[in-house]
Amino acid sequence: MTESLRVLFLASEAAPYAKTGGLADVAGSLPNALKKLGVDVRVGLPFYRMAKEGNFQTRKAVSGLEVPIGNARLRGDVLETSTEEGVPVYLFDREDLFDRPNLYGTPEGDYYDNLERFTFFSHAALLFPKKVGFHFDVVHCHDWQTGLIPAYVKTLYRADSYFSSVASVFTIHNIGYQGLFPPDRLHTCGVPVTEFNPDGIEFWDKFSLLKAGLVYADAITTVSPRYSREIQTPEFGMGMDGILRKRSTDLYGILNGADYTSWNPATDRHITDHYSPSNMRGKRKCKAGLIKELGLHQRFVDRPVLGMVSRLAAQKGSDLLVQIVEDIVGLDAGLVILGAGEDKYQALFLELASKYPESVSVTIGFDEGLAHRIMAGIDIFLVPSRYEPCGLTQIYALKYGTIPIVRATGGLDDTIQQFDQNSGEGTGFKFVQYETGAFLDQIKEALKVFEDRPGWIRLVERGMRADFSWEKSAGEYVSLYEEVRKRAITNGESNGKKV
Repeated sequence: MTESLRVLFLASEAAPYAKTGGLADVAGSLPNALKKLGVDVRVGLPFYRMAKEGNFQTRKAVSGLEVPIGNARLRGDVLETSTEEGVPVYLFDREDLFDRPNLYGTPEGDYYDNLERFTFFSHAALLFPKKVGFHFDVVHCHDWQTGLIPAYVKTLYRADSYFSSVASVFTIHNIGYQGLFPPDRLHTCGVPVTEFNPDGIEFWDKFSLLKAGLVYADAITTVSPRYSREIQTPEFGMGMDGILRKRSTDLYGILNGADYTSWNPATDRHITDHYSPSNMRGKRKCKAGLIKELGLHQRFVDRPVLGMVSRLAAQKGSDLLVQIVEDIVGLDAGLVILGAGEDKYQALFLELASKYPESVSVTIGFDEGLAHRIMAGIDIFLVPSRYEPCGLTQIYALKYGTIPIVRATGGLDDTIQQFDQNSGEGTGFKFVQYETGAFLDQIKEALKVFEDRPGWIRLVERGMRADFSWEKSAGEYVSLYEEVRKRAITNGESNGKKV
């Protein structure tokens, strides 16, 4: 049945072409898993400078595609490439909009014309398939940058027979990013002014592209079951909890999968010594290499080393970690941090690294190779997020024999089972209250288990054998696609009879 299912998969970033976070990992790996299940899936994203610098082999699929922006029409090209697994990837090119150093903005803030940039992408992504004869059944959109697409299908393109049976699925990766703009810019994106109301895209006297996706999509998904429940509450809903409760029957929590082709210590091209649950010698070598690379004291080869690879922001728990760095040093544990983000956290972590150079290493920025070497070379991985829709790093950590300490929220709670010393069950450590004491208590608990070498080895091996591959979650998406397609066909037929 899935052989005839055609899906247009649209995201503002997708690995390896352009990446700032977990969205790119999902958009880069889920389509490959869908293809294995027989889905005709095609991916679309903007052709950023980052993608150009990747030197991917491309061919021009369409030249001079006309795209409406406000009262104007802009032209752009569409280039085609494909993943290693053979999934077609379309790159939407307009130099003045996408050929920039970053994807969404600078450290000072968002690009001033993000509305124009993602309006162009959203229109182009819907107009382009006609040019190449790709009659898709479902358009799967991700986060606020593509929130206009379900709205366009239900409003601007409603009378177009090409879209009469198209269904839309909208995935929330992080509800904190909402794509808010002042109402005087509504004409830019072309959504009818009648949709600017509390039941439409209006959000506290502005309009929200995220809300457009939530209101108009046929189905809404989030990236973990717990997060789908959390965002229906005032605490986690960021003001969108009302609309999500209203649409609760159309809201699904589908756990993100891990891309084990990129994150696997048995094959990882970024690490010098490979290892597996049956042969762990390589992990010790990776740890020794990391300690040498980052200039930590040699004693940490035999002492626990903790690490965090993350955006340095309050949402990611940076405010908790920065307060207990000296406690960690006092426990004779090493600490390795890789990330970039808010200036105050960058400065505080660098100051602590300067104060304790033999125990604390901080690298500001992002380095893909170093991220992999940290994952392989540390013993304990920290994810103390205030909230976390899904999180992938804790899943990667398990695969690398690195024990996660996480806050019990969102996908972190769904993926990590608290270690129980009596039964020996569990894969990591969790704390509930968002406070330094609760976080530090779990670190101390983990260090206690670390001293029990046989117990620690059993814990590590259990985590490494956990399987969070995409197969199960991709199957859930296929079932959802089939369901919304069926509904769309029925609605299209009934609308046809009315005409």
